[in-house]
Amino acid sequence: MMTDPMVLSGNPSDIDLLRIQLIDGSEKVQQQLIPKLAGYGENGFDILMEFLYNRRQTSVTWVDGKVYQLLYNSEYDKAKEFLQAYFPQGVVPLISEREIDYSPLQSLLAKQDYQAADRMTIQKMCELAGSAAVQRKWLYFTEVENFPIADLRTINNLWVVYSEGKFGFSVQREIWLSLGKNWDNVWTKIGWKAGNNWTRYPNEFTWDLTAPRGHLPLSNQLRGVRVIASLLAHPAWS
Repeated sequence: MMTDPMVLSGNPSDIDLLRIQLIDGSEKVQQQLIPKLAGYGENGFDILMEFLYNRRQTSVTWVDGKVYQLLYNSEYDKAKEFLQAYFPQGVVPLISEREIDYSPLQSLLAKQDYQAADRMTIQKMCELAGSAAVQRKWLYFTEVENFPIADLRTINNLWVVYSEGKFGFSVQREIWLSLGKNWDNVWTKIGWKAGNNWTRYPNEFTWDLTAPRGHLPLSNQLRGVRVIASLLAHPAWS
């Protein structure tokens, strides 16, 4: 078990104040404080571990993903032991109706290797569609229509949680609906097209959090609109 939260005595130090603000703050405040605490080294990581541990019974959000990423990528042995003990697969529950193993995708997103995670996403969706899709390495829109809700939500949650809420099918859907389902406007908004020019794979895409909101995952977009249309209209989001 984790120890009880530290008791503050006398005048709180800077790091103690940051801890209080992290616990009580809004998501916007937490977004700023999480990397700041990591900059304090082991003391900061101890606070982040306590924070993540105390959130384990709540719904997972990108806040949990951000803390997990920093702990996962740190050189702090205690952090690695903590994650192995309490979050051995990551913070997102890997639910699958078809026994698909999403742990490789969770690992890549935890490392913020978004390009490899994008390739892994297509691979996992092909596994979900069946052996024929695995062999051809791309999807028919009719296969996407038959995806189990649980699996599609797992894939989406992984992207949302490990991107500070910036990436994921649900984010793309929100943008699509906000633009009246106008695909040309969607492509421009999410950075898949500039003027009349399509963004070229892979070098013209942005594989980090400086990308436009909804930029990733690519969802097989190079094969036309029908796959992403099926994804964004899927019952998983209703």
